[in-house]
Amino acid sequence: MNSDFHAPLGQNRKGTSKDGIPFRRILTGAGWLAGLVIIGGISAWPWFYGEKLPDARMPAPPKEAATKPLNPGGNPGANVSGLSKSHGQEGANVVNQTMDDGSVVTTYSPKARDGSGPVMINAGKTQERRLAGMPNLDLIEDTPQGRLPKIGADGLRPFEFYARPWSGARGTRIAIVVSGLGISQTGTMRAVRDLPEEVTLAFAANGNSLSRWVPEARRNGHEVLLQVPMEPFDYPDNNPGPGTLVTSKGTAANMANLHQDMARMDSYTGIMNYLGGKFLADPDALEPVMRDIAARGLMFLDDGSTAQSLSGQLAGALSMPHAFASLTLDTEVNQTAILKKLDDLERMAARNGTAIGVAAGFDESIAAIKKWVDDAQGRGIEIVGVSALADTPAKN
Repeated sequence: MNSDFHAPLGQNRKGTSKDGIPFRRILTGAGWLAGLVIIGGISAWPWFYGEKLPDARMPAPPKEAATKPLNPGGNPGANVSGLSKSHGQEGANVVNQTMDDGSVVTTYSPKARDGSGPVMINAGKTQERRLAGMPNLDLIEDTPQGRLPKIGADGLRPFEFYARPWSGARGTRIAIVVSGLGISQTGTMRAVRDLPEEVTLAFAANGNSLSRWVPEARRNGHEVLLQVPMEPFDYPDNNPGPGTLVTSKGTAANMANLHQDMARMDSYTGIMNYLGGKFLADPDALEPVMRDIAARGLMFLDDGSTAQSLSGQLAGALSMPHAFASLTLDTEVNQTAILKKLDDLERMAARNGTAIGVAAGFDESIAAIKKWVDDAQGRGIEIVGVSALADTPAKN
């Protein structure tokens, strides 16, 4: 009888396999095989990740390229919280060096740029949708009043970068701007979350929680404007609120208020007036404000509420993007009346090719605009961001 009959199941005799081969030979063979696999894996690793092992036959790279650090600032973690956006024009430093044997070695290294940390390359002018909740740090100026928009070093304007893309077709185009957002939190939430993304949203400079609502609006696809309070004819009986630009205060005070208003939010294509009949009609008060808006690469949307406004004339003189609203949609806050005004806006656009309608963030306005936009798009009308309808002179 086999002496292993009473051995525990699954165990062979000591020192051999069930086939009678000594374990020492099996382990020795397995060890060689494992070693070959490990060595082969190490050799193949760089090929899986796109890196070649050094070739002794290749000439050494130029000394200046070999010693140039990839991150001159030496701080790879800097600026991670606010991802810097860069543009295709920046490129890289390219060095071609002819070696003694006649071969040419090309070395690529990063071009110097402001700041440090990761960079998101954007070959186009407008902001990518997935980054829309973040401002472009290249288009921001840090000032004592806060972060203000500016034109980038390559000439890119916030007006262009934050603009909502459109088809480029020359059919009937309509822009709708819903303004006064940020004052009522429930109304703002309804506008940001319920309105079609093609609708432009204008946030009041003296609104609340703009740091919450503006990024959410941008992520939802909306183009946004900053609505700045300006002096009406019946001021101060009709007071637009803190930060109002007033003709009697002088340029320095108005510029300080303008910059405080501008610093309340990021990522807007331009400025829209709130009231301002008197201020918009005063050339001495309005001109420095328009000049500053133009110098920061922004558009100006005039709500069209006063025929005495000089914004169009000054915008033309300053070669800045500008637009007039064609129609106020909710002079009567009633959904049926607003729908009729939207139909009027469509007829204006059919005659002229384009039209701009403005409304406040009332529940009735939001409900009517949402319904009408869905129907109008079915009729072949393109709803565009307001920047697409601005009169845009060529940049100098």
